[in-house]
Amino acid sequence: MTDLILTEMADGIATVTLNRPEAMNALSKALRRRLYEVMTALDADDEVRAVILTGAGERAFTAGLDLKELGSEEGALGAANAEGADENPVKAIEVCRKPVIGAINGVAITGGFEVALACDVLIASTNARFADTHARVGIVPGWGLSQKLSRMIGISRAKELSFTGNFLDAETAERWGLVNRVVAPEELLAEARRIAADMASIDPAFLAQYKALIDKGYAASFGEGLAIEHKLSSAKNSAVSPEEVEARRAAVQARGRTQG
Repeated sequence: MTDLILTEMADGIATVTLNRPEAMNALSKALRRRLYEVMTALDADDEVRAVILTGAGERAFTAGLDLKELGSEEGALGAANAEGADENPVKAIEVCRKPVIGAINGVAITGGFEVALACDVLIASTNARFADTHARVGIVPGWGLSQKLSRMIGISRAKELSFTGNFLDAETAERWGLVNRVVAPEELLAEARRIAADMASIDPAFLAQYKALIDKGYAASFGEGLAIEHKLSSAKNSAVSPEEVEARRAAVQARGRTQG
């Protein structure tokens, strides 16, 4: 049986590949459950410092829920919208406290779009395209797209995508602030690994805390987010010695000089 998820480890970076290219990496029940198992294991593995999530082949990151499965199995749609992370791939990704970089190699459609939005950073190949077809299928989003997308690209642009179901190409996605950068297909994983390597050089415990701080603030109002930051800052920064600050400052300056 073909592995639904492929995992490759190198230099503290785990590359996770959705591996159903014959079905455009559609999110079957079995694949969703396996994704949860993999992300949970990576979260618990101290050797893993950052994660890259991508799809097999060049056609699709993921085309979303497996519509063939949904049409043949009673209650499948309700199960896919369940609260459990073993059914909900967005929650499965959110289980991971480490940075997750989405390397979007092809189309990310509807539920697949929601999976992309669950990643911390998005790098797209020129083959990447995004579409929200919930309205055309007659299904209400259940994995966060209706709330996240407008916060990322603005409410009018989000409404345009959701009310038309039209595709958004990679270059426009970058211009709108949806993806961080666009590269040629053959450069996609190398670019994702380069960014992941920079993230992997940060203290993992600190990075997990910082990720949680940003995510909690993003989900709150601006004022609430500032209060969350102040509380954590007051508790943590007072424990940092002047000697530690000086040593880290020197390291930051040295690294900055290498970056030109």
